[in-house]
Amino acid sequence: MIRTIKPKNARSKRALAKKEAKLVENTKSALFVPGSSGSKVLHDSMVDLMAIKKPFAKKFSKKNDIRPFEDYSELEFFSEKNDSSIIVFSSHNKKRPNNLIISRFFNYKVYDMIELTILNYKLLQDFKKVTFTIGLKPMFVFNGPLFDSHPVYMHLKSLFMDLYRGEETDLQDAAGLQYIIALSAGELSESNINNDINDNNNKNLPNLHFRVYKLKTFRSGQKLPRVEIDEIGPRFDFKIGRRITPSEEVEKQAMERPKQLQAKTKKNVSTDFMGDKVAQIHMGKQDLGKLQTRKMKGLKARYDQDSDFDEENDQDFGEGYEDAMESDIEYDAPQSKKQKV
Repeated sequence: MIRTIKPKNARSKRALAKKEAKLVENTKSALFVPGSSGSKVLHDSMVDLMAIKKPFAKKFSKKNDIRPFEDYSELEFFSEKNDSSIIVFSSHNKKRPNNLIISRFFNYKVYDMIELTILNYKLLQDFKKVTFTIGLKPMFVFNGPLFDSHPVYMHLKSLFMDLYRGEETDLQDAAGLQYIIALSAGELSESNINNDINDNNNKNLPNLHFRVYKLKTFRSGQKLPRVEIDEIGPRFDFKIGRRITPSEEVEKQAMERPKQLQAKTKKNVSTDFMGDKVAQIHMGKQDLGKLQTRKMKGLKARYDQDSDFDEENDQDFGEGYEDAMESDIEYDAPQSKKQKV
């Protein structure tokens, strides 16, 4: 491990400040390390993969005798020294030819690792000279249900998104969406459905297809343009090999978000499955007798039809009406004094 040295000048102090923990971490940089034995295929493949990752990428020129699945202490040293959270290591031998080993790091310790064997490839130089601006964020497309259900492909999905995620920003510009990284996988065979998915023997798993496309827009005569895609490379078909998964404690610690970035929950306020905000309101007991309902002059009590009818009946029927109602005696109402002629 690298010794922690107290900074002696402002330059070293700034360098150490960049490596300290932050609320919003820096963009993940990738380190491409060649192994002790390699091939032209691995060299060209790493150059093309690094071209997509630029400017957050660095490549070693010297070969390194490392066996990542046996001892990854040297990879941890490279990660801490170069402040890289992702390392792509190439190895080539008779038993496992043209291998790329992608590993992620947490606190400069190996978090997870996966081995991919290059079966078929087509490099950038074999495509048309169509490129895109360096530093743009790509769009991702994952074709196949395995990326949402199978742990191995969910692991690959997370790994490639971390590798080519790019710089996090709140600015959104449609002109910056210029290329797509597409990962595809076929259906899982029935013989491998019941196998142990955590086993390192992944011979029966479908191959992983890596493609890169350039977006082209044309006038369509409508508000939205017509979009077409053109493959610009590189193109790889990977066979999935060995892998190392993180423990539950390390994974929980790596996924933990700082309290300052966590969304503050409001009491009695939630969001339903449609995205609408729903709130619960607590009110005291209401006295409906004191409820203000009359807002105009015509609704006052003296203008009510029922009260006017009762007053007229009391005036016309006279004093004997109430006694007759109590004794159930027929009562003849006196004629009104005002009669129409």
